Amino acid sequence: MTDTIRLRLEISYDGAAFAGWAVQPGQRTVAGVLAEALHRILGDPGAETPLGLTVAGRTDAGVHATGQVCHIDLPAGRYAELAGSLLRRLGGLMPGDARVKAIIPVPDTFDARFSATFRRYEYRVCDDPWGPDPLRRHDTLGWPRPLDLDRLNAAAIGLLGEHDFAAYCKRKEHATTIRAINKLDWRRDPDRTLVATVQADAFCQAMVRSLVGAMIAVGEGRRGPEWPATLLTLRERSNQVTVAGAHGLTLVAVGYPAADEYASRADATRRLRA
Repeated sequence: MTDTIRLRLEISYDGAAFAGWAVQPGQRTVAGVLAEALHRILGDPGAETPLGLTVAGRTDAGVHATGQVCHIDLPAGRYAELAGSLLRRLGGLMPGDARVKAIIPVPDTFDARFSATFRRYEYRVCDDPWGPDPLRRHDTLGWPRPLDLDRLNAAAIGLLGEHDFAAYCKRKEHATTIRAINKLDWRRDPDRTLVATVQADAFCQAMVRSLVGAMIAVGEGRRGPEWPATLLTLRERSNQVTVAGAHGLTLVAVGYPAADEYASRADATRRLRA
């Protein structure tokens, strides 16, 4: 068996022109363009994916990332040949809307998905009457009515902690919808943009955008601050919640424990998800 080395890749992308992270036949995806660039460098252009390509969070179509993480396994000898040039070569082959920012050798116990301790997202909303700044239109949702920051934060409080978020998720067969949110708040930046920060151990599909949609209903006064939390009693997706647009959402960070805890964290996550 060929000796391999595991590499942690840190990635940013503008999700506007991607059909999400995961490889899909006939679709332009982040994993697809990354795989194509890697195989061109490795001299294996016919392969569909690089060895062991595993991502921390499979972002949906239109969602962006500044702090995405994935790992790959490369033959150790081939990596030794490429180590000094791999990052630069990827910079020359990747499209302008996706960048590999760092490549770090890690122990083979590191798992980009299961070793992660948290994922942190930000959602940007502009409620100015003239709409988002033209240079931020691809990562900021324009909202036509004023939003109250205090009401948004009051709505967020009831969603903190571990709950069954079935009302806010696209349920998958044999998968749990129980998640633990340890950070959820809103701020208004100097440019007046409202930014929601949401951090949890993991997220279900469309969960963050559904939470944002529910909190916006509170922020504009259509619902009371306690309403988003009342939906946590439901065991099916709620048709009362509007899912906020994908383009306002960005994965900004993924957290990991110390290197000697990679394996134990991955084992614990696998048991939890089962």
